[in-house]
Amino acid sequence: MFTGIVEELGEVVAVEDLGKAARLRLRGPLVTKDVRHGDSIAVNGVCLTVVESGDGEFTADVIAETLHRSSLGALAPGAPVNLERPMALGGRLDGHLVQGHVDGTGTIAARTETEGGTDITVTLPDGLGRYLVDKGSITVDGISLTVVEAADDHFTVSLIPTTLALTTLGTKQPGDPVNLEVDVLAKYVERLMGHRGATREAQEEATQ
Repeated sequence: MFTGIVEELGEVVAVEDLGKAARLRLRGPLVTKDVRHGDSIAVNGVCLTVVESGDGEFTADVIAETLHRSSLGALAPGAPVNLERPMALGGRLDGHLVQGHVDGTGTIAARTETEGGTDITVTLPDGLGRYLVDKGSITVDGISLTVVEAADDHFTVSLIPTTLALTTLGTKQPGDPVNLEVDVLAKYVERLMGHRGATREAQEEATQ
């Protein structure tokens, strides 16, 4: 489990095409200082398993499903990436609960400079809009952000200078893809309400 608070702006060192999968080698001196084989590291919001590590770098394999659901397949050597280690039990939850399981990719539709920072509008894949609410949480490329305005097909977030300086969103432009993970609590509520409605219908049919 992650928090969506990026620890380090890393860099892609190499990308190896494995056919339907890929192997990434990434540089991140901070997140690798205590890493071991089998540990998890979130890369642009995608939870990956460390295969090898050393000299401030680590290698991770990316399966076909992950390549399909995320933007990791578009990474090339030299590309910056947001890195975060899992939250330690008992640690501070400064962002929100993030699984590292990307729900889909969006596209930056607009970028507007404001007096206090930057507003970014992101398009949503079909079906994700129902999980967003104004002032709710969403993860964009592994960054925990507060939704300013939510619509069925897009949302807007406001970025402070610190977020712009320390994450990939500082250089993202309209047309660039971003990984999205909606608040898992919203998905659980939807699932529970669906079961509740189905149970009520079954009870009503049984009494007729």
